[in-house]
Amino acid sequence: MIRHGLDEIIFSTHFFRPYRFFYYLAPWNWFKKNRAPRAVRIRRCLEDLGPIFVKLGQILSTRRDLLADDIADELAKLQDSVPPFSGDLAFAAIEKAYRKPIEKIFSTIDKTPLASASVAQVHAATLLDGKTVVVKVIRPDIEPVIRRDISLMYYLAKLAKRYSKYGKRLRPVEVVREFEKTILGELDLVKEAANASQLRRNFENNTKLYVPEIYWPLATRNVLTLERIHGIPISDLETLKKSNIDIKQLAENGVEIFYTQVFQHNFFHADMHPGNIFVADDGQYIAVDFGIMGTLSEQDQHYLAENFVAFFNRDYHRVAELYAESGWIPENTRIDDFEAEIRAVCEPNFNKPLKEISFAQVLLRLFDTARRFDMEVQPQLVLLQKTLLNIEGLGRQLYPDLDLWKTAKPFLENWMKEQFGLRHLLHTLKKDAPLLIHQLPELPLLFHDYLRKHAKGTHEVNINSAELKKVHASIRQSRKLITRSIFGATLVILSTFLFTRELESPVLNVASWSTGVLGLIFLASSLKK
Repeated sequence: MIRHGLDEIIFSTHFFRPYRFFYYLAPWNWFKKNRAPRAVRIRRCLEDLGPIFVKLGQILSTRRDLLADDIADELAKLQDSVPPFSGDLAFAAIEKAYRKPIEKIFSTIDKTPLASASVAQVHAATLLDGKTVVVKVIRPDIEPVIRRDISLMYYLAKLAKRYSKYGKRLRPVEVVREFEKTILGELDLVKEAANASQLRRNFENNTKLYVPEIYWPLATRNVLTLERIHGIPISDLETLKKSNIDIKQLAENGVEIFYTQVFQHNFFHADMHPGNIFVADDGQYIAVDFGIMGTLSEQDQHYLAENFVAFFNRDYHRVAELYAESGWIPENTRIDDFEAEIRAVCEPNFNKPLKEISFAQVLLRLFDTARRFDMEVQPQLVLLQKTLLNIEGLGRQLYPDLDLWKTAKPFLENWMKEQFGLRHLLHTLKKDAPLLIHQLPELPLLFHDYLRKHAKGTHEVNINSAELKKVHASIRQSRKLITRSIFGATLVILSTFLFTRELESPVLNVASWSTGVLGLIFLASSLKK
């Protein structure tokens, strides 16, 4: 920071302000110098600090409601304009990875990179069969740099956990561990190729998003070859408008693509900054760079979807209940108090276009609320939170009048209906059928063993007084499940008996089928619970 003339920022912080006179005593500040603009100095400083800090700049560049315009414009250059490394080094890495001379792999390849990012850079090339591709090459010796920076992050996280009164709630060490797993995953281009293939398959029949094809024979840990795409950078609004692309529809499609990835596919692109998103001439999104992908557990996915729907319906009591049910807030939290706080934060933002909502301010207030209610940070949601900020930043740039509530609410409501409807039940039954058939013969013995131990008093349960009510509820639930399972097994046995008979009546055949299906549904629901 001193090298780039940013020591003034250090001495403007609350901690160092009493020692500001040292700033004026420093020899490098004795004479006035012609410095580059502040935004340029900040961008150069982040570049020198390395890839993790470059990624910080990438995220911040989409937050124009938090930054001055000059800083946001300059940080946007970090998306794909990080200083490249030598083309000779890139060619050497390609030949080492493919174990062939360059001319035996490509008919042409540019030594000057097409784009350069924090972890890798890409070169335009043509395969021997004439297909145009891009070749992505990991920066030489980048892994030790990343591990060094992560070790520094761990050190700071441990200090925060030890000395901050919010350390336990914020769980900084767990957050760094989640980030470490993500960024180290970016260094393996085979994983990125697998991510791209999965995302491409998910959107095979969807015209809203296109994912480039991967050339698997040319996929290695350090070098990856994939289809070259042509599109307009999503940040280039002037060109998008000149191409007669419907900006409003584009913004709405972006929201739908995000929710489709998170809730339908449970596999989402978690690095959606403007440098990774392009738009085709027909308005279709094109995604690149699949090193960071996110997933959620089924439980978190359901809780989040219900949270969103309850939020869109302004049902703040249900939002508060969901936070308690998910374990995100302590059990002794008063739901009515938490509900009142959430209402105070969220209610003022309804029926407003995106340009009038500052999600940064909403998040800050929610964090403040969470702190007062001892809510712990959920490390598994960090990637989703990062992606939400990216999406909001893109939406704000594209179409500030976008109505997020109107766009997202119908999608989530339909998803919830599908999750709790008959179609989902049949899908679950079909998926669990092999396990059900495998475990079915064991059920009578398990029931007999359980009842025998219960009758003899040898079935031990270790509890404490705080969990007594939960145990009683669990016992009641177990009795219901046992009864349901026995009933289901009886129906299946009855159906099997009817099948063994040569029934001439169509009505009896339908009845036997129905009995078997009903029995399997009872058994499946019992086993699942």
